[in-house]
Amino acid sequence: MSSRRVLKAAQAIREVVSMAIIAELKDPRISDVTVTLVEVSPDMRLAKVNVSVMGDETKQNLCLRGLQNSAGYLQQKVGKRIDTKYTPRIEFVLDEGLKHAMLVTRILDEVLPKENESEAESTEAESAEVDAQANGQSGLPDQPVPEAGDTPNDQPS
Repeated sequence: MSSRRVLKAAQAIREVVSMAIIAELKDPRISDVTVTLVEVSPDMRLAKVNVSVMGDETKQNLCLRGLQNSAGYLQQKVGKRIDTKYTPRIEFVLDEGLKHAMLVTRILDEVLPKENESEAESTEAESAEVDAQANGQSGLPDQPVPEAGDTPNDQPS
């Protein structure tokens, strides 16, 4: 389990790096980037910055290369923000989580419409039964309604 100090450092690094990417980096290769997670090693010498890049694979690789080239500048920004003996070395990693989520969503969309069709049929049958009951027609065969004196205990023995 990570210590509280490491977690606070990770949050500070995430804030500094994401704000610097948005506001200060002028590299045209770096665009449509979101910092998703920062993992700091227990000795606080390495920080893995997970980034999500919108676009195709070539754009993602190009953006990742631009981020790695600007790692020194971002590391300097982090060093000014957090007060530690060593400034963590920043390493960028492409976050595949969004890609996996989109793949799972697409697979579910292929599978679920078949189930939704059967649910729609059962829902239509249920709504027809509810309409019949509302009109005074139950889907059950007619049965005599017991009167007050017709309980089994009241029958002569």
